[in-house]
Amino acid sequence: MARILYGVWGGEVTDNRDKRFFEVEELKELDLMDEFNPGNPVKAFLGAKGFLVFDGGTSILDALYQYMATAADESCGKCTPCRVGTRLLKNRLDDLGHGVSDSGIIDEVLELGEHIQSTSLCGLGQTATVPLIEVIRHFRDEIEKEIGTFAEKGRQAYTSYVTAPCIEQCPARVDIPRYIEYVKDGKFNRSIAVLLQKYPMAATCGRVCVRFCEAACRRSRVDQPVGIKVLKRFVADRERYVTDSWFTPDLIDEKKSDDLKVAVIGTGPAGISAAYHLLLKGYPVDVFESLNEPGGMAGVGIPEYRLPRDEILNKEVSIIESLGGTIHYNQKMGEDFTLADLHDRGYKAIFIGVGAHLGKKMKIAGEDTSLEGYVSGVKFLLYVNQHLINEDAEFPIPLGRKMVVIGGGNVAMDCARSALRMGVKEVHVAYRRAEEQMPADVEEVEAAKKEGIEFHFLTQPVRLLSENGRVTGIEFVEMELGKKDPSGRRSVDPVKGSEFIVETDQVVVAIGQAVDPSFLSEEDGVELNQWKLIQTDSNLATTKKGVFAGGDCVLGPATLIQAMAQGEKAARSIDEYLTFGKTRFDAGRRMSEIVQSIRKHTDDDVVQPVKSQYRVVVEELEPEKRKEIFEEVEKPISVEEAYREAERCLRCYRIYSVITDH
Repeated sequence: MARILYGVWGGEVTDNRDKRFFEVEELKELDLMDEFNPGNPVKAFLGAKGFLVFDGGTSILDALYQYMATAADESCGKCTPCRVGTRLLKNRLDDLGHGVSDSGIIDEVLELGEHIQSTSLCGLGQTATVPLIEVIRHFRDEIEKEIGTFAEKGRQAYTSYVTAPCIEQCPARVDIPRYIEYVKDGKFNRSIAVLLQKYPMAATCGRVCVRFCEAACRRSRVDQPVGIKVLKRFVADRERYVTDSWFTPDLIDEKKSDDLKVAVIGTGPAGISAAYHLLLKGYPVDVFESLNEPGGMAGVGIPEYRLPRDEILNKEVSIIESLGGTIHYNQKMGEDFTLADLHDRGYKAIFIGVGAHLGKKMKIAGEDTSLEGYVSGVKFLLYVNQHLINEDAEFPIPLGRKMVVIGGGNVAMDCARSALRMGVKEVHVAYRRAEEQMPADVEEVEAAKKEGIEFHFLTQPVRLLSENGRVTGIEFVEMELGKKDPSGRRSVDPVKGSEFIVETDQVVVAIGQAVDPSFLSEEDGVELNQWKLIQTDSNLATTKKGVFAGGDCVLGPATLIQAMAQGEKAARSIDEYLTFGKTRFDAGRRMSEIVQSIRKHTDDDVVQPVKSQYRVVVEELEPEKRKEIFEEVEKPISVEEAYREAERCLRCYRIYSVITDH
């Protein structure tokens, strides 16, 4: 565990310089500061709330100089205090280090640092001088004793990491402020380029992303979060034809030998992301898909009114073939081929991105999956998707007048809203917890309510009723909220004697999904964990050499953005494995881990005074019209609205850095 020698963090001053080692308290929350990478201890940490020094041999003056050099490089240049001030500070610190200036200049440095902090227009400038200010205010003597020592000591090993709350919450670590900044400047092709650095499915993500980033947006402390997803869709739709000219085999500078070909299992978000990044690195890639269409759960599980399949999803998946990859459809692992088959065909690495296609059961009395009128949420959405592809074909299951959907997630919302569009007259959603505990996107719940879907909260199914092999109703019991568990979530308990029956023609069970592990056999050598998911290490390598995995089959049912992030991570690991024979240390990932580990200490309250300006209102089809058709509900915003929404971004960049041994 880390022991702080001296430092200031969040205004709390620590000074253990006169104490013996065993007298200094270890801080468990800083245990990630022990080593940056194996055998390389962290000597100091600098960030938006101050600095911490762990090793007496650290040159704090050099650490501050390198930190300010990073700030100067990262300044967007749009306000004078940050653009000019950070460079002046860098030069002044360099002068001190080389003995060109004496201690008398330190007061000038402090004054300039405070001026930059109070007058900069974005979060980077407002926090970039915090470590410098805190050192001078509380440990000025440490700077004074290092004046003129740069030539003698040289540069320390230094790693910087520039991030923002929204970036840290995004599984793919998309540089969100940067692509919004390009929207502000009207450089839409550069904005989409920022997104395409991370994944090819920008327009898809701009429609169905669950917006982890917006939950972290500091703009919400002023009025409402920035419409990050809306802006993503805007640039992706506006620049939708850029991929036609950008993504060709000519884009790849150095193509790898056919002896290094890679197999990707699944065309879901994880598989497509992995294939995309591997192709860009020059690897020959073959993708194997069990269905006859691409997209995985995104393709068969997200309704057309949220994600138009042909013009959006399929077009973005086609980038794989534009880059020279090949997609083999109707090829199911475990039936049409095995891992051994792929190895025999000469694939040097394999990525498994199989999705969670199995629906979970309620495990209640009378439940029988063979009953007419009983269907899982995943299967129901698959049937809807197949029907839309071939509308002349008869719907695979009979649909009655009334349907009850069990569940509170996005799949449940998709099932309920799709049922209306398929002609079911009365749709109910039953969820065992309170409305505020629903995992579904709030916007999806509100959209469902507007379309006339009835919700029953704190309602638990206890028995499925049937006659002559057909569902006739469900018995429910009312629930009430109980005590909070250690995580802060309140339990739910049944109310005695509150049972009631709801008659229905159809029940759709959408309480969760699972991965069917039958595509693997013991001979494959890929171990599963206790949840029947593929066991991987931190680099997504499985227990089988050369085989990597990600997405649902590793995480369990994941969001699209989580799956795409895993695909990118796996592609990087595969590249390192095929290039060096092993995966390598990732300094950026390590810095993110450190920042996340002290998250409660880094959540500063710096928000510059701005005028309240509520987020853009996205135009939608009228509920009475849209609930009868599968046309996309949300409409694109205008250029003027995009400019206005992008201006709401506070550009909350923060700089973090470590000084290490080497």
